[in-house]
Amino acid sequence: MIVRTTAEITGTDRDVAAESWRSKRIVLGGDGVGFSFHETTIEPGTVHEFHYQHHVEAVWLVEGEGTLYDLDNDTTYPLGPGTMYLLNGHERHRVESRTRMRMLCVFNPPVTGKEVHDENGVYPLVAAAE
Repeated sequence: MIVRTTAEITGTDRDVAAESWRSKRIVLGGDGVGFSFHETTIEPGTVHEFHYQHHVEAVWLVEGEGTLYDLDNDTTYPLGPGTMYLLNGHERHRVESRTRMRMLCVFNPPVTGKEVHDENGVYPLVAAAE
């Protein structure tokens, strides 16, 4: 059994941040459960483009408002508390935040926590050491 709090993750290598976002990586590939689980916050008025070419991601918006643009299918979706989106087709997408957004995210295969988005917003596929 694994029990963790976001408080104990804060300030560790599982707490990754840049100027406009923060990701607390609660469960990672090294935990050996087949998925990773993150709490991600995006600051208001920011734009982020992503393409998880090697991962399926499910996102549940807990707080905040914004817009999701499916860049592959030219479709726009409003985002608000209680909205879930699933990138089951590895869609290139853009998230624009109107307010501070807090999301809970699941990745399969799991990420290791060491990935960095490349110039196309893609995470490389990295095998987790268990």
